[in-house]
Amino acid sequence: MKCPKKGVLGALALALGIALGMWSDPPARAQETPKAGGELAYSVLAEPPSFDAHQEATFAVPHSTAPFYSLLVKFDPFEYPKIVPDVAESWTISPDGKVYEFKIRDGVKFHDGSTLTAHDVKASLDHVIFPPTGVTSPRKAVYAQVEAIEAPNPRTIRVRLKRAQPGMLTFLASPWNYIYKADLLEKDPHWFKKNVMGTGPFKFTEYVPGSHVLGKKNPDYFVKGLPYLDAFRAVYITDGAARVAALRGGRVGADWVGATPTLDQASLKQAMGDKVVIQKSNWTCVLTIAFHHEKKPFDDPRVRRALSLALDRREAARVLNEFTEYGTVAGISQPGAPFAMPQAELEKIPGYWPDIEKSRTEAKRLLKEAGLPDNFTFAFTNRAITGAQRVGVYVIDQWRKIGVNATHRALETGPYFTALRSGDFEASVDFSCDFADEPDLQLTKYLSSDKSPINYSRYTDPTLDDLYERQSREQNVDRRKQLVWDFERRVLGEMAHQVIILGQVRAVAHWDYVKGWKVTPSHYLNQDLATVWLAR
Repeated sequence: MKCPKKGVLGALALALGIALGMWSDPPARAQETPKAGGELAYSVLAEPPSFDAHQEATFAVPHSTAPFYSLLVKFDPFEYPKIVPDVAESWTISPDGKVYEFKIRDGVKFHDGSTLTAHDVKASLDHVIFPPTGVTSPRKAVYAQVEAIEAPNPRTIRVRLKRAQPGMLTFLASPWNYIYKADLLEKDPHWFKKNVMGTGPFKFTEYVPGSHVLGKKNPDYFVKGLPYLDAFRAVYITDGAARVAALRGGRVGADWVGATPTLDQASLKQAMGDKVVIQKSNWTCVLTIAFHHEKKPFDDPRVRRALSLALDRREAARVLNEFTEYGTVAGISQPGAPFAMPQAELEKIPGYWPDIEKSRTEAKRLLKEAGLPDNFTFAFTNRAITGAQRVGVYVIDQWRKIGVNATHRALETGPYFTALRSGDFEASVDFSCDFADEPDLQLTKYLSSDKSPINYSRYTDPTLDDLYERQSREQNVDRRKQLVWDFERRVLGEMAHQVIILGQVRAVAHWDYVKGWKVTPSHYLNQDLATVWLAR
């Protein structure tokens, strides 16, 4: 594989790779001979609204369907954040960083026996980057610099950019960019919401709503010798205690998400001893609050800022990490990540001040200035999964300390996303999760809503949009960091458009017989299960 010319672009990519590699702290890959056969059952703590990875934004999609699909290129399952071939066998990048050309493997078969060509890859990328009318592409803004996707022949894909973008290879390795069959997309751009047709290591067998998804080994998978498993079963278990019980009792062999809080880890260790393996990492995820700017009083930045100031994030991190996956005081990036704001700077942002009493005094003053009545009440929408609900209860209690009441409105995953997308909420628990710590990915959540479909707060802020564009163009890492931090100061503090509650800590629990899998800072990665095997 040829690489772009060395210099600032290469240095940035190298710095990002080194930093992220150090950030995760998983165990070394076991030097064992993989064993073929067996079925792996694992729990998934939410059921997906649909199966279409191009249009959805919940982990429940890749945890249910990633084994059925391939990507153009992907993250190495054992050496994050290294990028390796998938349906592309090689690639080159032009010296100016504006043209990426990929050679497609010969003989890759869809599960119906038809041959994958560059036409299928182009149709899939177009579906994400240039979605047709009526198709929602949550990550469209990430690809704003893509000028065109070309397929000059059946085995070549060419991605042309308007300008060089250092993170583009990372974006093209997105775990959401499933390669779909072009003629099915052309007949119905929504076909993959309810149906499956891929080239991945497993073939779709059945989906039982409320129960499970079942996949069987694909004997024609293009990577010879893989997968090792005969089958997998993704079992939907949304209750936290039930998930722990299922793992402890042997009903499932793993829970890949990583939402295993400290108390549950201790419980599993006590019950299972050395039979349970806990792999830990920081997590490229933060839990946020989306304020609906088109509904009063959330159109007033003083109200939004007050609600952020009321939250004692340091106490929350100490208390909530015992029984949820949320446990870091974070800005847009997690502490220690390459572009994370230094703690001293973060503490200058309203809501992160060290003195919580000072913060709440200011919050009350802002509410009074905004003319809010005493005991103002609203519905606080949330997702009905255990960790988020526990955080929601905590947040509501914090708001009571400044004289604001909120009722807890917890919705199942499907209705929850419907409410966010339709605007059927006043303020809501939301989240920002990415597969890499790269500002072009992480900041898109907070762009103006006409540029970012996942900005459910529905505001327009040209200042943020300009800062995003400037940091994306900036080749100097230090200057880019300053622009990223200016973006954070505005979105989290000055305007409080959306605010962050806490960052997440990833702890994946599985039985010791489950081999061939390594934790990363993202729960969207390593879910095709091709290298997983059972030592029993």
